[in-house]
Amino acid sequence: MGKRNVIGLVALVIVLLLIPRLLGNPYYLGVLVWCGIYSLACIGLSLFMGYCGQISLGHAGFCALGAYISGILTTKAGFAPWPAMLVAIIASLIVALAVGLPALRLRGHYLAMATLGFGVIVYVVAEGNPFGLTGGPSGFWGVPKLSVFGLAVNDEVRWYYLVWGIVLVIMVLLLNMVNSRVGRALKSIHGGETAAKAMGVNTARYKIGVFLLSAALASVAGSLYAHYVGFVNPEPFSLVFSIHLVTMVVVGGMTNLWGAIAGTALLTILTRYFRVFKEIGLLLDGFILIVIMLLFPQGLFVGAAKKLAGLFRRAHPSIHSNSGGHPKKHEEVPAA
Repeated sequence: MGKRNVIGLVALVIVLLLIPRLLGNPYYLGVLVWCGIYSLACIGLSLFMGYCGQISLGHAGFCALGAYISGILTTKAGFAPWPAMLVAIIASLIVALAVGLPALRLRGHYLAMATLGFGVIVYVVAEGNPFGLTGGPSGFWGVPKLSVFGLAVNDEVRWYYLVWGIVLVIMVLLLNMVNSRVGRALKSIHGGETAAKAMGVNTARYKIGVFLLSAALASVAGSLYAHYVGFVNPEPFSLVFSIHLVTMVVVGGMTNLWGAIAGTALLTILTRYFRVFKEIGLLLDGFILIVIMLLFPQGLFVGAAKKLAGLFRRAHPSIHSNSGGHPKKHEEVPAA
């Protein structure tokens, strides 16, 4: 996993444990719950876009599948929440396989358009209320809360610990994966698919595998959303939400799982605390994407850190030149 990642995980655990003691207001904890839910979807999307080099504008569709399947099974089929979430993951994997096998043969904007079409189809079907299951544009209420070992997750503090506990487990697993042979194969695909094939990497298998993994994480995020809110309707899973997820990943840095969490937290907090951002959400996402890609292509946080480091080096050239220590004096060569 690497020393830096271990330090990062330990620091994140400490911060997450301290936050409930520092923030007494349930509303603030609720915002952090949303950060955790969105982080799950963005972590999977970061793998697909940043590590594998593919583009998806339809991950809101997988979030919707998780929310609707989990909600319908628990409210209308008598399922308990956790088994319903498992069924939602399996169903999302099947749909992702059906979508990914033909779509991942495409590249660039063609792949983006194909995934966008999938997201739009899911949204339209949810609004159409097939067999009276989805409730149409109005949605349906009554999705039950989760429980862990008989303890009901029925307040913001418990939801906070549950959601971020899941995020931490996923991060540990994926950080180990991206620093393994699989991660190196994914980076080679991003660097050049033809070259990766020449080196013996089964690019088709890796791309579909990462697509399935990202779809499963988006499904989990959708299921958690349904059980947290207790209500499901199509509006939160529109094209705007797919673009918002992509913006979160780009802001944090596509080739960094930590960046996915940081970008998600930044934009979620902004949109929750500043109502004007909600009113111009799509316009704001487009503006942010353009600015980040032009000024900080590696992500806002990495790019800003490099800019600051460059400014510091220019302001203090003597410190930079002597960073390696004092130059050694030339030794005199004895005369023969």
